[in-house]
Amino acid sequence: MNTAQHANKTILLYDGECSFCNGAVQWIIPRDPHHHIYFAAQQGELGQALRKQYGISDEIDSLVLVDRGKAYVYSAAAIKAAKYLRRAWPLVQLLLLIPAFIRDPIYRYVAKHRYQWFGKQQACLLPTPEIRARYLD
Repeated sequence: MNTAQHANKTILLYDGECSFCNGAVQWIIPRDPHHHIYFAAQQGELGQALRKQYGISDEIDSLVLVDRGKAYVYSAAAIKAAKYLRRAWPLVQLLLLIPAFIRDPIYRYVAKHRYQWFGKQQACLLPTPEIRARYLD
């Protein structure tokens, strides 16, 4: 798949089977009224192509944020996405002052247990046409 048509977009790659991840996407949408962030499931064609393009192996079990030609994983992906949200959410970026070796183990612990705690997605939301336009895959 050619990913060039999406080069200027901020794309959050999420686990399309994870209830927690889908919930996070649904939480982001109303807090990003300017539609800065687009979404693609990691299991989809675009998600796989972007992971390959940025050298992110399947061993890395994480959200991936592709933003301005760079890819972020683990806690950095979630924190960097917050800069596009309204109100005080951009202040979450202050967490980047905490070294990744402290932040990422917490992120990985939640990621490891997300299916156990939150389950797998059993049904898909039927988004409005406006929201559907933000899903790229």
